[in-house]
Amino acid sequence: MTIMEAIGRVDSVKTNGYGQEEKVAWLSALDGIVKTELLIPYGDTTSFDGYRADTPGDTILLIPPPYDEIYLRYLEMQIDYATGDYDRYNNALALYNTLYSAFVRWYHRTHTAPKKNLKFY
Repeated sequence: MTIMEAIGRVDSVKTNGYGQEEKVAWLSALDGIVKTELLIPYGDTTSFDGYRADTPGDTILLIPPPYDEIYLRYLEMQIDYATGDYDRYNNALALYNTLYSAFVRWYHRTHTAPKKNLKFY
């Protein structure tokens, strides 16, 4: 999934007043977590310096299909939190956590042992 695909899909189903720059920052934060907590410990050398407003919209995000729906739930979650709609936020958070946990489990199963001693919770 690309940056613009994620933003476009969320905007098509969730009315919100947040601009592309804010959503790109949210996607950058999520991929920063993925890179730091999962990819680096496994020795993945994929370059990632964060996304900015001038990052091309066709930039491919780090989480591959079929787990890339995580980005949609994450953006929904951030929008709901920012607007103070905590019931919807909690629902989006639960979906996000379920998808992210599935992605992490898949990643652990399909990649070589971590380069560092990590605790998996």
